[in-house]
Amino acid sequence: MIDIVAALVRDGRGHVLLVRKRGTESFMQPGGKREPGEGDLDALDRELREELGCGLVPGSVTGLGTFEAPAANEPGRRVRAALYAVRLAGALVCRAEIEEYAWVDPREPGEAPLAPLTRDTVLPLALRSEDRGQAL
Repeated sequence: MIDIVAALVRDGRGHVLLVRKRGTESFMQPGGKREPGEGDLDALDRELREELGCGLVPGSVTGLGTFEAPAANEPGRRVRAALYAVRLAGALVCRAEIEEYAWVDPREPGEAPLAPLTRDTVLPLALRSEDRGQAL
């Protein structure tokens, strides 16, 4: 099991921020592995700064739960993600291992390959909250 922390970030249109790591095909939530002794929010803030050059807006974090799915980039392994809805402060810039980012409409995600967790859990979760008129 690969334990990670991940962010569900939505823009004003309800589109979801996804990233693609260099040398991979699948788009997924920004985030990553915790360092030893690191809590979820510290790890998420660090990963967002390292990968996208931005941080968490204080007070904007909502825990959404812990979810499991097949790992996108490690065949035969699974990922367990603590997922948080967050708002970001700062301009997005691809850094570290991030090759590109995209804003995806959860109603019509298009043809880009999506990580199983993103496709099967995160986008449906974003869509359900939108249908209920809730902001994440």
